[in-house]
Amino acid sequence: MSTEEIVNNNSPEANEPETGKQFAEEAGKAEDVLKSLEKQVAELNDKYLRLYAEYDNFRKRSARERAEYLSTAGEEVLKSLLPIADDFERGVKAGETATDIKALHEGMHLIFNKFQSLLKSKGIETMPSTGAPFDPETMEAITSIAAPNADLVGKVVDEVEKGYKMNGKVIRFAKVVVGS
Repeated sequence: MSTEEIVNNNSPEANEPETGKQFAEEAGKAEDVLKSLEKQVAELNDKYLRLYAEYDNFRKRSARERAEYLSTAGEEVLKSLLPIADDFERGVKAGETATDIKALHEGMHLIFNKFQSLLKSKGIETMPSTGAPFDPETMEAITSIAAPNADLVGKVVDEVEKGYKMNGKVIRFAKVVVGS
C-alpha cells in the first residue's frame, strides 16, 4: 500500500459520520421493522392461546365423554339380562307352589339355556378344563391331589369354578384341582 492510499483512507472525509437526515431515515425503518415484528408476535401469541384453549376444551370434552361412556357401558348387557331375571322370578314363584318337580326342573333348564345363549351372543364362552392339561395362562390351581390314574397326572381332575373368555380374552380364570 502506498503512502498516498494510507493518507486518503485516514482523511476525515472517509470516516465522516452520517448526517442527521440519514440517521432519522434508518431509525424510522428500524421502528417500522420493530412494529411489524411486534405485530407478528401478537398474532402468534393469539394463535397459540386459541390453540391452547381448543386443546383444553378437547381434553375436557374427551374426559367427560369417557366418564359418560364408562357409566353406561354395561347398560346394553344389563338390559338383555332383565328378561332372564324376570324368568327366574317367575320360576321361583312357581317353585313355591309347584308339585311337579320335573316341570320345575325343565323350566330352570330353559332359563339356564336362555342365559347361556345370551352370554354366547355377547362373545362370552366357557373354557373347558376337566381332563385337559393344566394351563397356567387360563387356569388357577387351587390344590393338587393324587391322580386317580396315571393318565391324569398333570391334568385337571376337577373344576371348582368355570373359566370364561370374552372375545378370546380370559375374563375369569378357571379354578381347578390338578392331579399329581
